[in-house]
Order: sequence, then C-alpha cells, then structure tokens
Amino acid sequence: MPSTSSRTLRLLSLLQTRRYWPGEELARQLQVSPRTLRRDVDRLRKLGYPIQARRGAAGGYQLAAGTALPPLVVDDEEAVALALGLQAAAQGAVEGIAESSVRALAKLVQVMPARLRRRVQALGAMTVPASWEAAGGAVNQTVDPEVLTTLALACRDAERVRFSYTAADGQQTGRHVEPHRLVLLGRRWYLAGYDLDRNGWRSYRLDRLAGPRGTGARFRPRELPAADAAAFVRAGIQSARAGYDIEAIVEAPAEVVRERIGRWASVSEIGATRCRVRMTADALEWPILGLGMVGADFQVVSPPELTDWVRDWGARFSRAVGY
Repeated sequence: MPSTSSRTLRLLSLLQTRRYWPGEELARQLQVSPRTLRRDVDRLRKLGYPIQARRGAAGGYQLAAGTALPPLVVDDEEAVALALGLQAAAQGAVEGIAESSVRALAKLVQVMPARLRRRVQALGAMTVPASWEAAGGAVNQTVDPEVLTTLALACRDAERVRFSYTAADGQQTGRHVEPHRLVLLGRRWYLAGYDLDRNGWRSYRLDRLAGPRGTGARFRPRELPAADAAAFVRAGIQSARAGYDIEAIVEAPAEVVRERIGRWASVSEIGATRCRVRMTADALEWPILGLGMVGADFQVVSPPELTDWVRDWGARFSRAVGY
C-alpha cells in the first residue's frame, strides 16, 4: 500500500478530475477501505480543502468551492498548458494581469521538472501570438520567459544577479545588480534595481538583457528613490526618451476608443462622442495604425510630422482604390 502522504495526494488529484466520486469507486481507485478513505478525506479537510460528503448507499465525495484557494494538483499536460498560458499573459496579452502572471509563472517553473521545462521552452519558441502587433502593427518587444522568471525569483528572494546588457547605442556590458521589482509599461518589461558597479539605481529593458543568473548572495533591500518602481522606471524613460508625443482628437466615445487602443494610449473624454488620445512612440507608423483601428474620424493635434505621414498614407490609400 502506498504511504499516507502519497495516497492523500492521489486522492486530491482524483477529486479534482471529476465533479463527484461514489465512495466505493473512489476507495477502489485508491485500493483502500472505506474507513481509510474517510480518514484521508478528513486529512485533506484539515489542510483547507472543502470536501463535501453524501451519505447513504449511493454516497460519495466531491471537492467544493471554498473561501480560499487551496493548493492544486495538476498533471504534466496541465502544467505545460498552464505555463504557456502564463507566458502569454506575462507578455501583456491580457491587460492588467501581466505582473501577477510573472509571479505565478515563477512559482510554477521553480518546481517544474526539467523534462517539462524543456517542453514549455520548445512550445513557446515555436508559437507566435496572434496579436495585431504580430500582424504588422507596432513591434512587440517580447521577452524570454526564462529571463522573466529568473528575475522575478531574484526580486522575491533578494538575491543579487549578473547579466549582460545592451544599451541603446549598442554597447554591451556586464551588470551586477540588486534587483528590486519588475515593471510592465506599455509594451515593454523593465527591471528596477541597484547597480553595484555604478553605485546607483538603474532601470533595464528586459528585451536588451541576456543571461541573467543568481549569484547566491543575498542583500538587504535599499530604499527606492521614488514612490514606487513604476514611477522610477517611468521617470527614467521620460528623461532619456527621444521619441514622439502624439495627440489627436477622435470623433468617437472615449469608452469605445479605450476598448480598441487603450492598451497603447491615454484616452480622455471631451464629450459624449468625442475624446482626446495621447500616446508616445519611437516611430510614427504604429500611432497611425492605432488611430486607424479606432474606425472613426480623427484630427492630428501634434506633432506636425504625424500630419505629414497621415497625408502621405491617405494619398497612397486613395491611389490604391483608383481615386
């Protein structure tokens, strides 16, 4: 007979695979007596699993919803599917849950067997997300999930890391950093941390970062010189940015515009059927595509270069249909 602990895990796994188990069938699956089954069920209840029992000749057990989420047991296929889903969410596929997806992904990868990690990596490398960016819009700065999870764990454990970093001018350097927090702004991930070689706080774009590895050395977290990590990263971007500030008036309700391009722009209401759209960009192609996706008339307020681009695109589109 298997040990009590392994049998209890097996019981939990079975309860999660079916809505309701007749008691006799469940005991037969576990190769135990009904009395032993009842003791195992009581053990799970003490661990916080809300297991309901139905008495009588046709009685049985089912796992119900509780007031808190207990630990779950998943099989190999479910673990791979879960990791791939969290990877997609970590890349910003679903607005508002990227940071929590990274934390969950880090926990999952930490306990995942090497053979399953290799499957996740292979599937992730051969899968292209079907987003409008991938279809010809803005370039989506994807990040290796292993980079995300390594840094997430280092932030959680206050462990110093080393990695290679490529600056905007193409210069590649080695960095020794005390990581503080991961931040997702717009379409990019950043790491806020204290650079030990430069004796100061820095933010790093993760798509320019390679080969992060923990050193095993722990540190006492320093006080961040900003209200939070997002504010620190945002201030650094604004001071170093050499891009465009886009502003346009769109003839559509603000809630409609937010639904379509709110992930990449700031939308403020002017009236019931009119709103102001602001965004920043390194190039002018994707703001034109974004404004075009709204499906409504719009007027460019700034910069003047965007007006010229829209006029040029409009002329080419007109010629394409014979006007």
